[in-house]
Amino acid sequence: MGVRKKLRADQRKEERKDTYIAKLKGCPTSPRKMRLVVDLIRGVEVEKALQILKFNPKHASIHLEKLMLSAISNWQVKNEDENIEDAGLYVKEIYVDSAAMLKRLRTAPQGRAHRIRKRSNHITLILGTNNLSN
Repeated sequence: MGVRKKLRADQRKEERKDTYIAKLKGCPTSPRKMRLVVDLIRGVEVEKALQILKFNPKHASIHLEKLMLSAISNWQVKNEDENIEDAGLYVKEIYVDSAAMLKRLRTAPQGRAHRIRKRSNHITLILGTNNLSN
């Protein structure tokens, strides 16, 4: 491995030191509908984001709430001694990518058929910590 590549890998590792990641792959909701809910919680503290997701009427918020709880659990595994309220966790990054599409046919008049595209998505959630309390 080259020296420059090694230095870059070490730098990326240092940047990810205070981040905690959770991923959801193949969620059966269209990416466009999921992004409407994702935009509500981007950059928000974890406790407030959980409340937003809990009381949001959209179906996508159920999947995001479970993903958020998974990311919090990942934080707790790495920081067993710390209290979650004192950590200052917030949604550092969250993004939605499109996943595989299921293609189906629906019958149409006069012997024709229309294609139905059932979309799904991948969600990546990265939690960060506010080090202001330290």
